Amino acid sequence: MKVKTLLQIINQHVPFKTAESWDNVGLLIGDESAEISGVLTALDCTNEVVDEAINHDFNTIICHHPLIFKGVKNIIHQDGYGAILRKLIKNDMNLIALHTNLDVYPKGVNAMLAEKLQLKNQQILNPEILKYYKVQVFIPEANLKSFKDALSDAGLAEEGNYKYCFFESPGNGQFKPTVNAQPHIGTLDKIEEVNEFKLEFMIDENQKYLAEQLIKTNHPYETPVFDFIEMEKEANYGLGMIGDLESEMDAPTFVKHVKTQLEMPSVRFIGNLKQTIKKVAIIGGSGIGFEYQADQQGADIFITGDIKHHEALDAKIAGINLLDINHYSEYVMKDGLCDLLINWIRRDDITFEIKASKLNTDPFNYL
Repeated sequence: MKVKTLLQIINQHVPFKTAESWDNVGLLIGDESAEISGVLTALDCTNEVVDEAINHDFNTIICHHPLIFKGVKNIIHQDGYGAILRKLIKNDMNLIALHTNLDVYPKGVNAMLAEKLQLKNQQILNPEILKYYKVQVFIPEANLKSFKDALSDAGLAEEGNYKYCFFESPGNGQFKPTVNAQPHIGTLDKIEEVNEFKLEFMIDENQKYLAEQLIKTNHPYETPVFDFIEMEKEANYGLGMIGDLESEMDAPTFVKHVKTQLEMPSVRFIGNLKQTIKKVAIIGGSGIGFEYQADQQGADIFITGDIKHHEALDAKIAGINLLDINHYSEYVMKDGLCDLLINWIRRDDITFEIKASKLNTDPFNYL
């Protein structure tokens, strides 16, 4: 399998376009035409992780945190990130990043954490809100079929796994060409009545310009009449998960449960230690800011990482329980992504090994 094919498979399930605008995902280093010799999944692409892949004779690493993120000013053999980049390039390695697009994926990082904590009745904590347009255009019956074909061939009027998604209703169109008009139907200064259809279909937000150009190009009228109606809908993906424990626990027992399930040497609890925990919300990495939404949805505790002093104090004053499991807790994606890849790729196409990195890339020592 070539890298390009793997990227296409990943994009079908964890679309790169669902990543945040500030993020850097996809193929960061490598060659789309390269044949894959093996895939290593990792949380971070460190020098040691690259060596691990090389030792396995794997030429592809898929990491969660992008190696190229803040901007690289130089690539020097002995210097930090430059040394890692140089080693990847020197050894013809392919580096793919799945970051915030894997965070919002329904079976992604947060679902993996929720599974580790044995949460039931899981739901997305903060579903994405998608903007889209309902388009309606009026067109003579004789031109209806060819017009729809042109729109569909360009990728418009698609919903999920369905194409050619149109609704049409008949009506009576009226107009009077004047002065310098060059009408497709009718004569100057005479009211013309035409059997027309109102054609309706949906487009993504980024398809508006394309739709407008296609309408103007393929519509028979000199001045076609059409509308774009802006709408919103809840996506089937989003950030965080919320779910229930099989049975309620007191706070100290729950903290021990989390440490055991995630194999964490240390966590930080903020809030009421006498709290009974049943409903749990979680965002891996840095999810502070969503604790109030979690509280509104009935969560007894909000779990995330990278909580600062004043954020913790604000939550405690507001009566919201927090548990800081630090950013490295996202390491669960290593094994989780292996399972996803095996499920996504047809069995006959898996001619290479897919393994999770065995290395701990947590930069902290717990003393």
